[in-house]
Amino acid sequence: MTSYSDPSRPSGADAAALTDTPDEALRRSLGVGRRRFLSTCTAVAAGAVAAPVFGAAPALAHGRDHGHGHGHDHGRGQVLVPPHKRGIILYTVRDATARDPLASDLPSGFREVFKQLARHGYRQVEFAGYRQHANAPGGDNLETVEGARLLRRWLDDYGLRAQGNHGFIPSSWPLTAADKDTFKKHLEIANILGMDHMGTGGDPTGSSYRADWDVAADKWNALGEIARREGIKLYTHNHDSAYGFLLDRGPLDDQGRPTRSSGIRKLEYFLKVTDPKLVWLEMDIFWAHVAQYKFHTYTAPDGSVRENVFDPAALVTRYNKRYPLFHAKDGVVDTANGMGWDMVPFGTGDIDYTTFFSRVGLSNYRNPMVEDDNSPSATDPAQSLREAKISYDNMAALRRRRR
Repeated sequence: MTSYSDPSRPSGADAAALTDTPDEALRRSLGVGRRRFLSTCTAVAAGAVAAPVFGAAPALAHGRDHGHGHGHDHGRGQVLVPPHKRGIILYTVRDATARDPLASDLPSGFREVFKQLARHGYRQVEFAGYRQHANAPGGDNLETVEGARLLRRWLDDYGLRAQGNHGFIPSSWPLTAADKDTFKKHLEIANILGMDHMGTGGDPTGSSYRADWDVAADKWNALGEIARREGIKLYTHNHDSAYGFLLDRGPLDDQGRPTRSSGIRKLEYFLKVTDPKLVWLEMDIFWAHVAQYKFHTYTAPDGSVRENVFDPAALVTRYNKRYPLFHAKDGVVDTANGMGWDMVPFGTGDIDYTTFFSRVGLSNYRNPMVEDDNSPSATDPAQSLREAKISYDNMAALRRRRR
């Protein structure tokens, strides 16, 4: 198992490298991997590069939030989330994408949901799979090359950019040939959609033991290398349990497993033993705060109970560029439910996002995706898209506090 050093905070030159070059922007617009793009450019070096297939002018990319801006708003202070970085994971509006357009006047299916989200102001989306209602344009399953091309056309039509997907990560290790082929198909879909990132909604492993996290690191390094060759950053999205303490010390149980901890958290260990050039992370800020509430003591090798309070923003700043994505999920304090927090629409809760985004910085690198697991309602079918608008407005209103 190779242990990798922590990446440093980017200086001026490194920070500039985080923005797209003209070639990189063209590659994404063409929907191809970097290797294929470079070979194509070499072959046509003496001629002109063909125009993108999906080159239609965005129908709704007008008026509101022109361009990338400079992070300031007419004396109101620095904007914490630039307009082009305001996103939403489509899981938040999963009821709308799954809705039958023949049975409702509300936006239904990917195309109409994209249109509505663009009207709200969003400029980025993260997929949670590629299924929708069978009666929506394109049919129920768009998890194909043809389906990805259709999705890309709709994204371009409404001025949206796909930034990631909670999709297929092989469960097998070592990889089977079938799983490797499926993984590569998802990378092809990601490139067609113009994504920089592809990932999963689950932790690398549910175990608390170092040996299992070592295996997970080997697997993710291997998958990350496959993704890197296709120009995609592979990421894992994590819930509260990943921030619990690793069992790596002390007396062994009857199965020979350690029962105490050195005080390192599971995900921190994963960050140390994975290659920072191959594996990235998406912090769900709500679940990180749940972990802060739940996992603040551990049993040391000598049997004593020690306190170590988790600081989500400190972890991000320590590992910096390894966190290109966030789930911006809000919560109100609730010490009676075992988690410490209840989910609510972004900007209506108690999580101090002004301080969090100010501390982690790199606003033109990070991509915060609004999420609310509870937005879909069985009794109010318009709720999820309405709350998506509330969340967008609250994210757009965030400003760095004046000193």
